[in-house]
Amino acid sequence: MIDKVHMHLYLLPMNPQSSITTCNCFAIRQAARFVSQLYERHYARAGITAAQFSLLVYIAEVGKAGMAEMAEAMVMDRTTLVRALKPLQRDGYVVSEPEGKGSRKLLLALSVIGQQKLSEAVECWHTAQAEYVELVGAECADELRQMLLTIPASKAA
Repeated sequence: MIDKVHMHLYLLPMNPQSSITTCNCFAIRQAARFVSQLYERHYARAGITAAQFSLLVYIAEVGKAGMAEMAEAMVMDRTTLVRALKPLQRDGYVVSEPEGKGSRKLLLALSVIGQQKLSEAVECWHTAQAEYVELVGAECADELRQMLLTIPASKAA
């Protein structure tokens, strides 16, 4: 049953100017699911997910990562980040160590097997990238990626 508060949503005329296809959120989420599925299919060969790949790459690029900095860079809340890291830590790909003697702050780093897993996954990433570029074209892929990266970067402004 539709309550009175939400009734207006059903009464909106659905014409080309107001349909779901004009909703930015819908379009971005639909594209994100499609692209995620494409990459997930390739990462499955390495036994990791797209989210795990991103975390491994981030840690590899910064060397040692603090949770707060990592959560901000990945645009994730801390709870979601902790949940995403658990399998990587469980499998021994990511290790944590105190920032310094007596420090409570933990820094995350890739273990040797984590570096090996990342190398394996990078091969899958190259294949996924090639498939994506074949679908949308190199110029479109570059332009879209640059536009999308500006969205979270603009929050600092």
